[in-house]
Amino acid sequence: MFELTWQSFLVVCPLVFLAGLVDSIAGGGGLISLPAYLICGVPAHQALATNKLSSCIGTTVSTARYVRKGYVNWRLGLPSMVLAVFGSMIGAELVLLVDERIVEYLLLACLPVIAFFMLRKKEMELPEEERLRVSGKKQMLIVLSASFLIGCYDGFYGPGTGTFLLLIYTQLAKMDVRISSGNVKLVNLSSNFGSLIVFLLNGESIIPLGLVAGAFCLLGHYIGAGLVIKNGGKVVKPIILVVLLLLFLKVIFGN
Repeated sequence: MFELTWQSFLVVCPLVFLAGLVDSIAGGGGLISLPAYLICGVPAHQALATNKLSSCIGTTVSTARYVRKGYVNWRLGLPSMVLAVFGSMIGAELVLLVDERIVEYLLLACLPVIAFFMLRKKEMELPEEERLRVSGKKQMLIVLSASFLIGCYDGFYGPGTGTFLLLIYTQLAKMDVRISSGNVKLVNLSSNFGSLIVFLLNGESIIPLGLVAGAFCLLGHYIGAGLVIKNGGKVVKPIILVVLLLLFLKVIFGN
């Protein structure tokens, strides 16, 4: 049973702030925020659940920014949001059926793989003539299918959700990268809320820790949104690698 102490806040909150900052600059915040809870000793199910609570608060800021700038295709976005909610609720229900220890091993095994994929991602913008090759119906099918399936993944696990969606939206659905980014934020926020509902109903979220960490995440998103950083990935990579190293040191040497 995890005991919430003031040390928990000292470990989690600065890392979740960094996660929000990183997420707003180049994406990949989940690779910092989820390990933050695990480093603190939070059990796997509660780590996933509490991370969803803080992520929802932070992601709301960046989503609002894209909506305000008009970088959203609502024809694709609204049904995507609905499917993402249902998908993430299914994923959350599934992960709660898996033994806590197995979930922890899965998290430790998958985090470096997801990090490697995300840190190697390349420019996703396509030439306009290539974007025009996909029909509206095909684009809708790809976007809705991806929103549901990646929503399931987000409910079950989470890190890398935004990157996977952006890759599918730009490379397969041939969407403009800015509109894709806005729609990705809508879907990611929806899947966060869907899985959070399941976790809250099952009493898995550590609400005080999640709310305080959420405030730090929001602050990170807010500050990051105001920064103009060229080659943001170069700033993000060392932060993610250090946090993952801390997590594995914690696992190797125990609590």
